[in-house]
Amino acid sequence: MIPILTFLAGAVGAVLRFVVDDACRRRWPAAFPGPTFGINVTGSLAMGVLAGLVMFHGTPHAWQTVVGTGLLGGYTTFSTSVLETVRAGGRRGLVYAALTLIGSVGACAAGLAVAYAL
Repeated sequence: MIPILTFLAGAVGAVLRFVVDDACRRRWPAAFPGPTFGINVTGSLAMGVLAGLVMFHGTPHAWQTVVGTGLLGGYTTFSTSVLETVRAGGRRGLVYAALTLIGSVGACAAGLAVAYAL
């Protein structure tokens, strides 16, 4: 049952990513790939909270599989982030890559801290 739930959660995450990305691009059209950045950072924050709930509060590991691998794996998008880094090229691409890495890891750490504090 866990594989089926993970599959379904991944589909929901991918649709959620599409809806959020589309809404952001319509509202704030810009050269900077902000929607992808925001999606990856918020997904990392949620992953940190989820990991913290599993680590510190006894949330079943199945939640990490279904919600983490499925929902958040479908919601976040490493491949699009890499593509946008390459498209930006040169120094701008390096800055975007660095911001994405720092923002995502920082958000995940913040999520862990939030879960620990609960």
